Amino acid sequence: VQLQASGGGLVQAGGSLRLSCAAPRIILSEFRSYDMAWYRQAPGNQRELVASISTVSNIIYADSVKGRFTISRDNARKTLSLQMNSLKDDDTAVYYCNFKRGLTSSWGQGTLVTVSS
Repeated sequence: VQLQASGGGLVQAGGSLRLSCAAPRIILSEFRSYDMAWYRQAPGNQRELVASISTVSNIIYADSVKGRFTISRDNARKTLSLQMNSLKDDDTAVYYCNFKRGLTSSWGQGTLVTVSS
């Protein structure tokens, strides 16, 4: 699955960004069959789960982003989103979207989020 992530950038602490991950080349029924997630990787750190949303919209957030980030999926537009509010320095990382179904796991190219204080 080809994934196109966008929306990263430079933002001041306390600001907001919205990340998107599009899958333009898959059909709608296939899009709906994927569990989806956002991960991030800061310099020198391992990639970590930020938030996930299942095919039936069960949602899990990392403790560090609860109350600040919102993950959503728009099946009609075949897009996964991550609304990030009240951004902190520690949120600086490359953010990756992930689609998973069974043993198949696809990654977007990563989008850089830099939070300045």
